[in-house]
Amino acid sequence: MSDILIRKAAVVVTMNTARDEIAGGDVLIRGGVVAAVGQGLAVPAGAEVVEAAGCVVSPGLVNTHHHLFQTLTRAVPGGQDALLFGWLKTLYPIWSRFGPDEVFVSAQVGLAELALSGCTLTSDHLYLFPNGARLDDTIAAAAEVGLRFHPTRGAMSIGASSGGLPPDALVEAEAAILNDMVRVVDAFHDPRPGAMVRVGLAPCSPFSVSRALMRETAVLARDKRVRLHTHLAENDEDVAYSLAQFGCRPGQYAEDLGWVGEDVWHAHCVKLDAAEIGLFARTATGVAHCPCSNCRLGSGIAPVRAMRDAGVRVGLGVDGSASNDAGNLAAEMRQAMLLQRVSLGADAMSAREALEIATLGGAQVLGRDDCGSLAPGRRADLAVWDVSGLETAGAWDPVAALVLCGPPRVRDLFVEGRPVVRGGQITTLDLPRVIERQVRLARTLAA
Repeated sequence: MSDILIRKAAVVVTMNTARDEIAGGDVLIRGGVVAAVGQGLAVPAGAEVVEAAGCVVSPGLVNTHHHLFQTLTRAVPGGQDALLFGWLKTLYPIWSRFGPDEVFVSAQVGLAELALSGCTLTSDHLYLFPNGARLDDTIAAAAEVGLRFHPTRGAMSIGASSGGLPPDALVEAEAAILNDMVRVVDAFHDPRPGAMVRVGLAPCSPFSVSRALMRETAVLARDKRVRLHTHLAENDEDVAYSLAQFGCRPGQYAEDLGWVGEDVWHAHCVKLDAAEIGLFARTATGVAHCPCSNCRLGSGIAPVRAMRDAGVRVGLGVDGSASNDAGNLAAEMRQAMLLQRVSLGADAMSAREALEIATLGGAQVLGRDDCGSLAPGRRADLAVWDVSGLETAGAWDPVAALVLCGPPRVRDLFVEGRPVVRGGQITTLDLPRVIERQVRLARTLAA
């Protein structure tokens, strides 16, 4: 792999310890790693030069929560205007007809959408495995697209006949779940710096798995030294279920089962109270904030300002494309900022803080101290944003404009120093052909 010099950017946003922003900055990539950041860097012999005049260069965005399989069920009638539980009951029967092809192709489309929105590292929460589908299908899709990937082996074990929300056809026996968790960690998890794939364990939610499975999964994850992920305190229905079934709030439920700590991150957390925020801060438990999905499902506004002020690690997530219904991580940055301002005032969150949450914040939530910033030794995951176009014409501050104005699509995207997007186009897939296949599968499901 030859060296790459990204040269003369309008601004390089480093997200380093000092949060340096370098006007007229350069970034040198060597062997998949950031070798140097500065001004006027010399061009190494044989290096490729990427001109970045009129562009902001940032760390790649990090997505901390997704359900890639849902990209095949956007804007489904019957679920468009429902709250969380009603929405799930509409979608469960459709998802039960999925198989390996549906899971693989929907992951390809979702990952391509993320890449075009500037995302270099994404997690995924796959919690149902109908008709032979496996976590392996999403891992194969990520390898084709070229994004750094943190899939989580989810699960549902309590069906409707036992008081859970999902239909019995979509749940698995808990022994089989634990066995497959061991299999996927042993087969795919890479703990080394620079890993392209790390695996987490992720029982779906308090209303779809048993307390025993939550406990056993936590024990297994710590034995295997992998991270834990689930949904928590997503809306009022979620909290009411926890109080009725377990006699405690979601934060206490998580703490009792060993689901707090540096190796845990929870999705949504819209309804955390002050005591739960304090618990997460003390235990270094992370949160995946999904602003667009929370709006779409009417779940509420997560207390991100209070979490950040307390020291809780917060990243962004697009959530599933059946509840967003988009997968644009750049749009989540803006929405996260706007929701905190709607709730608390115009000074509640700056554009730069939103960008920090979307980059460094997400990397910290996923335990990736090798990603999330542009500094020598960090992985060469970066986005080049053209801020010379229509969306930002007249903008005085190009970094703030990236969040406030756009553009909605990245110009160039590098992951481990390899180009995934060039000139606003995916380089790793025949995207029109993948979209055609996705549309065909969606039509078959709808019929």
